[in-house]
This record gives sequence, structure tokens and C-alpha cells, in this order.
Amino acid sequence: MNDARFDAAALQGRTAHTMFGIVSAVDPVNHAVKVRIQPENIETGWIPDACGVHAGDLRIARPSSPGTHVVLQPVEGDGEHLVVTGSVYDTVVMAPVSPLTGKVAQPGEFLVKGGCGLPPLSASGSVGASSSGAGWLHIGPDGVAAGAGNASLLIKNGTISLSVGGTDMTLTSAGLTLSGGDIRTDQHSLNEHIHLAGSQKTGGPLG
Repeated sequence: MNDARFDAAALQGRTAHTMFGIVSAVDPVNHAVKVRIQPENIETGWIPDACGVHAGDLRIARPSSPGTHVVLQPVEGDGEHLVVTGSVYDTVVMAPVSPLTGKVAQPGEFLVKGGCGLPPLSASGSVGASSSGAGWLHIGPDGVAAGAGNASLLIKNGTISLSVGGTDMTLTSAGLTLSGGDIRTDQHSLNEHIHLAGSQKTGGPLG
């Protein structure tokens, strides 16, 4: 006796469908990758990595790294023609934490952060070492922030703040304020300069 449900299940199993995979090799010039399809761990040939964006003369490249957990989509349902349509975070490769807020990006925010550590190349591996000097960009409802290492720039309504190490500079409608540092040209220092008064020299600046 034939059950149509079994026939339908068998047919569905033979139809190409969206799958997960792990990137095993990368060709950044052609923005292509090889992927090990999960859970069978079968490696594909070179397939397009469609995670880049181009609109007119604007192009954004974001080639996947080996070990990246990606989503594979068959073109027109053909299992021989796969395309990487996105990458996913998991319990190993987690979403980045913003240096500005100390949290992952919230709804309505956009976070780009480099140096988070390369994905593991095996199931038993761990994420690579992170870089403290990598660049980052955080756009949210309160403004735009960017930085690298101990340098950061924050732009929000009415204020532009620049910080490098222990030196902070803030520009508002009231003027420019600098704390923790000095203003220098190629010849003079604001904190150390003196003036000539006839044949005499003044002391350093006060107040």
C-alpha cells in the first residue's frame, strides 16, 4: 500500500533547498568561496559569495573568511548551482560588542567592527585572537561614532568629540575645548610658548 506522504517526503528530500555550510576556501579577487555543506561535510566547487553589495558606482566588498558559518541558496532550485546569500552568528562566532556602548548592536543601530578574531577552522577549534587596535563604526539614534585602538570620534547633535589616549577635544556652539594635552604647530606650543617684551621674555601662559 502506497502512502502519498512518504512519496512527498522522498521527493522533498531530492529537491534542492536552503542549507547551512562552513567556508573552507576563499578567492577574494572573484569574491567566491568553497563551502563544506552541513551536516554531510561535502565540499562544493567555487561558488559566488553574494554578501557584497554594488549599486551603480558604489561597491562594498566583504569576502567571507574560512570557517564562516554561511547560508547556501540553490539558484532556481538547482543543487548544482549554489550561492552564499548570508552569514550567521552562532555560539562560537558571536555578534561583536561596540566599544562605544559595551553592548552588541541594538535594533535601529548599525555596527561594523574589525579585529574580532577569525572563525575556527574546525568544529573543535576556537575563535582567533582579537585585535585591540582594529577599526570600528557605530551608527545609532544618538549619533555616529568611529575609532581604532585608543582613538575615537563621536558626532552627535550639537557636539563633535575627539579622543586620543588621555587627550580629549570637544567642539560645540560655545567653541573648542581641549583637555589633557597641548596644541602645537611646527614651531610653537600653546602651553609652553612665551612672548618678547622689548628685550625681556614673558613667562608661560596663565589661565
